Amino acid sequence: MTKFSDLALDPRVLQAVSEAGYETPTPIQAQAIPEALKGRDVLGIAQTGTGKTASFVLPMITLLGQGRARARMPRSLVLAPTRELAAQVAENFETYAKHTKLTKALLIGGVAFGEQDKLIDRGVDVLIATPGRLLDHFERGKLLLNGVQIMVVDEADRMLDMGFIPDIERIFQLTPFTRQTLFFSATMAPEIERITNTFLTNPAKVEVARQASASLTITQALIEVKPTRKDRSFADKRAVLRALIRAEGEACTNAIIFCNRKMDVDVVAKSLKQHGFNASPIHGDLDQSVRTKTLDGFRDGTVHLLVASDVAARGLDIPAVSHVFNFDVPSHPEDYIHRIGRTGRAGRLGKAYTIAVPSDEKYLKAIESLVKSEIPRGALPEGFVPGEDDGRPERPREERKPRGRDRDRDRKPKETADSPRASMEPLVVVQAEAAPVREEPRREDARREEPRREEPRREETRREETRREEPRREEPRREEARREEPRRDDRRREPREGRDDRRERPDYRRDDRRDYGPAVVGMGDHVPDFILRSFALKTATADEPEEAPANGTEG
Repeated sequence: MTKFSDLALDPRVLQAVSEAGYETPTPIQAQAIPEALKGRDVLGIAQTGTGKTASFVLPMITLLGQGRARARMPRSLVLAPTRELAAQVAENFETYAKHTKLTKALLIGGVAFGEQDKLIDRGVDVLIATPGRLLDHFERGKLLLNGVQIMVVDEADRMLDMGFIPDIERIFQLTPFTRQTLFFSATMAPEIERITNTFLTNPAKVEVARQASASLTITQALIEVKPTRKDRSFADKRAVLRALIRAEGEACTNAIIFCNRKMDVDVVAKSLKQHGFNASPIHGDLDQSVRTKTLDGFRDGTVHLLVASDVAARGLDIPAVSHVFNFDVPSHPEDYIHRIGRTGRAGRLGKAYTIAVPSDEKYLKAIESLVKSEIPRGALPEGFVPGEDDGRPERPREERKPRGRDRDRDRKPKETADSPRASMEPLVVVQAEAAPVREEPRREDARREEPRREEPRREETRREETRREEPRREEPRREEARREEPRRDDRRREPREGRDDRRERPDYRRDDRRDYGPAVVGMGDHVPDFILRSFALKTATADEPEEAPANGTEG
């Protein structure tokens, strides 16, 4: 049997592996490490949980033992699809490289750029990053990739599902052509095969298990639920999930519950908490600090149930997961392999339950076609009651509010047996003698007789208004002032001496509001004032020279 000591690794690496408690490599480690140490490109295909992370971390540390990193130019690059997987690779690197002087930097989202820039400026041997954050640093001019000697792409099929393939192709083009590439994936989609044919040179293909095959240590079961009503399917699935967890009892030490949507992750986690279960959600919309805290709590046992989206379905190394519950049937058949691969790791036994409703039939057929076997059917757990109360009481159909036009008809309160109107006894008409009617005084007489309470207030109000109006009376209003004050045009057109008879002339034009003066041929109805002015020649004195006439000719 092959041991780590037979793989020609660095003695410092072997010491760290021994301290971690490992002696025998997994099949993919035994086949991939020797090829990587030769400097060849490696294409590794293996199911999740087979130790792929160590199969590229151990030879990378050995190959980078000699040399020194320069500022902003990492010597090796590891790409991971999610933050959690990138953080896990960084932890493995710290474990196996603790006896060396190699440095690393982790570039993931949710963390400030400043701290990451400082690490890059110092120079790192191993750069572990997600594609998006790596390109952000490169576009900001903080990172150079022309010094990369070893490039690793982990969980390539997950990269394809998350839409990172264009980013991966761009990063490949930014790195040197002479690099060594280690490419690992659980499945081999056509797009992944195209990339490997383009960017890998004569790779050593390592395949330790049939593609898309589940581990034999995992017991699978499919629980089919037929909801009582179509709108009760979500609530019935939650009831089945709780019954399954209770039925497992102490055998369920911890479990991961997978949902397809982030919104359902929060709802399922909240429902489990309301029923006394220790559950916490994790998905991509949470802050990185919250996600890290939740994962740490699940690893150390403070969190019993981890309700997650597919962010936790790939690459997370949590070896002691006893159960996996697929609350939703995954829409992509490959995700089913990765989800149930979270349990039954490192030779341990595990159980995987999948809850399905009639609408999931097409997804189930796709999964069974991929794994080339039928998922065993299981019975509904004991204690499951269809239509069980989930903490959210649902009203019967007859008590629900009507929709559409009938909504306004039922707005009035209905008469019930407890209503005051219904409890009234039927009225009995009794004839009695008419009492003398007292004549009420008329309104006018009442107003005269009754003293007005608001009279003094009105007097004070009138006095104040009078005080306010008094200064205004002294000053003439604007309208009156305008009427009394002669207009400028009127002042200009006052009759002068010798021209009193101009109004009697036939060519004099006027209207009801303004006098326009005598009409001038060719000048229009308006005559400028400077034409009507007389210009007198100024007589020259002895001290002042005689000026020329206004027309420019000499006198």
